[in-house]
Amino acid sequence: MRKLVLTVTVALLTSGVSVFAANNINTNNVDEIVVVVTNDDFKEISVKELPAAVSSAIVKDFGTATAIKAYVNGSEQYKFELTLNGEEKVVYADKEGNWLEEADVVTAEQ
Repeated sequence: MRKLVLTVTVALLTSGVSVFAANNINTNNVDEIVVVVTNDDFKEISVKELPAAVSSAIVKDFGTATAIKAYVNGSEQYKFELTLNGEEKVVYADKEGNWLEEADVVTAEQ
């Protein structure tokens, strides 16, 4: 009888630990929505291909920056990868040299 009680106790304790572990796994699976905005419709261009207004805006507002790459999309909006004070930065401009927020950039899907 003593062995039976001990076996039942061990079985209950073991199953309780298993259920607890399974519950922890399920509570860590949080439903989460992550939105990633990409502007893949840009094609790389050389700095020589930039309109004068855009080049002037870069020199005026980011004079100490080093341009890594320049891109253009079908809406004549420009994307620049710059290094400014040791930090990489991505900025956007329209063909008149006005700065744009990433959310204002027109993509091919819109």
